[in-house]
Amino acid sequence: MTHAALKTYATLKNLTFVLALIQVVWLVWFFYTGLGGAQELVARVMSLALILQLLFMYQDRYFYKWLPPVANHLLVALYAGICVYSFVYFSFEYERIAIYSQGSYTQQDFVVGLLMFLLVMELSRLAHPVLFWTNVVLVVYTLWGYLSPIDFFWHPGTSFYRVVTSSTVEFSTGIYGLYGQLALTLIAAFLLLAGVANGFDAQRAMINVVRLVAGRSRQLIPQTAVVGSSAIGMISGSGSANAAVVGTITIPLMKRYGVPGTFAAAVETAASMGGLLMPPMMGVGAFLMSEFLGVPYWDVVMRGFALAFVYYASIAVAVYLLCVRLLPRDPIERPQVPLYDKVKTGIFFASVLYLIYLMGVVGKGELLAALYTASFMLALLVAVFLWFRYALKDPAVGEETLLGNLRRAVETHAEMTSYLTLLLATLGIMIGLFTVTGFINRMGAMLLDLGAWNIAAMIFMAWIFGWLAGAGLPPTATYIIGAVVIVRPMQQLGIDPWVAHFFVFLMSVWGELSPPTSLTAAVSARIANASFLKTMYEALKICAPITLMTFAIFTRSNMVVNPGWMQIADTALVLISTCGITFAVFGRFHEKASVDITLRALLALVSFVTMFDPDTRTAAAVAVVVLAALGIGILAGYAVVLATRGRKGLPLQVTAIVSSLLGIALGKYFTYVWELKDAVRSEFGDEAADSIGFLDSEVIDLFVEDADRVFGGYDLLWAAFAVYAAWRIPRALGVRVGRGPISGG
Repeated sequence: MTHAALKTYATLKNLTFVLALIQVVWLVWFFYTGLGGAQELVARVMSLALILQLLFMYQDRYFYKWLPPVANHLLVALYAGICVYSFVYFSFEYERIAIYSQGSYTQQDFVVGLLMFLLVMELSRLAHPVLFWTNVVLVVYTLWGYLSPIDFFWHPGTSFYRVVTSSTVEFSTGIYGLYGQLALTLIAAFLLLAGVANGFDAQRAMINVVRLVAGRSRQLIPQTAVVGSSAIGMISGSGSANAAVVGTITIPLMKRYGVPGTFAAAVETAASMGGLLMPPMMGVGAFLMSEFLGVPYWDVVMRGFALAFVYYASIAVAVYLLCVRLLPRDPIERPQVPLYDKVKTGIFFASVLYLIYLMGVVGKGELLAALYTASFMLALLVAVFLWFRYALKDPAVGEETLLGNLRRAVETHAEMTSYLTLLLATLGIMIGLFTVTGFINRMGAMLLDLGAWNIAAMIFMAWIFGWLAGAGLPPTATYIIGAVVIVRPMQQLGIDPWVAHFFVFLMSVWGELSPPTSLTAAVSARIANASFLKTMYEALKICAPITLMTFAIFTRSNMVVNPGWMQIADTALVLISTCGITFAVFGRFHEKASVDITLRALLALVSFVTMFDPDTRTAAAVAVVVLAALGIGILAGYAVVLATRGRKGLPLQVTAIVSSLLGIALGKYFTYVWELKDAVRSEFGDEAADSIGFLDSEVIDLFVEDADRVFGGYDLLWAAFAVYAAWRIPRALGVRVGRGPISGG
């Protein structure tokens, strides 16, 4: 091979691709066979993943700009050499270290562990500086905790030898522990789908198709982030990965149409957070939940659909209300989407359905289900590519090549897997140090003792504990800590295990938005070139109404306890309440501030009743009547305007109001009759109940006599909503209030 050819092919990118291909083949073989187990896999492949992360990072920049290029090259080679050394050493010594040497390690064991510990710390300093300094503080605290003057933080301390071994060669914790194993098994398996989709540009195609939802409305452009993130969230199970995949398309799109960068990043952050809730890949916490509860993963998924539906519907409402105030209403050009993109989008969603079928119907294990689905998606995308390129000669295929797409798929999977492996290895060190010091258990015990005297206080204290844990830990770690510390006391107080675990699960998800570890906000802010703190703050505001869903599952427990019709009913109640609160926070009723604030406060009040009233019948009645009042008011206004063909004047407004109030009265009457029939049926049977008619004079008289009981204080609120809606709708349609007689339009 000539010098020129060697210079052409012996490049850093080609070396990275070769190593990425080795890692993908190794992992796919493990997903198919499971040989050796996850711990043995991580002991070997961790070194390969760290080399890949090292090379991917070095392609972007020099690590040490204050050093000459040669010094940077030598240091990168040194870091790669440490990985190779640990790979070879653990390949030969794994069985001895994992089985026979627990607690009694050789000097060389310690040296290898120390080198890997220092390497992961240094790479985390380069990639995740906040986590690096958190770990540095924890190392200092672990070594010298006995110097603390505060009893709560005091612990007897430990040796540096224990810090290193617990973080490395013990394998059960630290770099090679649970989190590293999850990164290279479960998460890596599902990232195969993301890799294949990105290799053939299916994500960009899907976002282009989703843009059709916006049509020609500028105000609906941000909804592409909501819909797109919900779709990608089906296979990502990660807020940060969701933001990285979807945000690279939707954030520039939003900015192009006038959305400020900070708001665009916040919308994507809020939408991407749903990736932790969206089935079938609900984040690592969902898989852990199935283990804690001893149930099939599909049982968790069925309950997760309800949470994800409420989350994304509420996010869509919040984003729309904000965009109505923020963006102009002028139309934009409707996008033209090539057929090739539409077909790739269809393959993407078909693959998700196939994954659900494999896990939910066939009962395949998660690793095999992900592997088979990725193979299914790859086969279809390759076939479609060949057809459009060589049979149809479609220009939409552009300059794509099959080998180029396959290479991009491999590199995408390797980059995402190595990034998350480094992240979870860093967090493994953090969790190991927390465990050694006992800090988390003391914090949990203190918070739970403060709230043990009252179950509501306990729930609130548990939530505070979750936010504190989420301030320094990722959702998976927060869920594990919460499941260990919080769930058992809740169960002892009579709370259903499903409710307790989903409370901790949701709490860990919201913890992702707490500083300083909100990776989702960090990724979105970086794409938008916006402030991280401002992005996180705006995302918190968007998600604030849905945060109440964490507590709603205690009163609307069927949402997570009993899949079926009762689950659908409670999910509808929670959705109505979260949308109502969202409108109360972000919507506008009136141009006058006093009137607007009053009406929004009333809407928030009745929404809280719907969400938290322990009596399901009362909550349902409130929800139904509120919707009916608003709906009747709106329909009455439209109906009167249409009937009068657009004429205007005060009599028209009065007619609309009377119509809406009459509608409320009729709604209350029909509800009263149904309750009467139910009461008669329970006492005297179906025949007696069926004999009661809605137009019977005796029933009408009884309704009038019971009017003081039928109409309560809440009905004044429903009437206010209906009257306002009926009054405003004609005006919105161009009908204005006049002092004289009705005049023609």
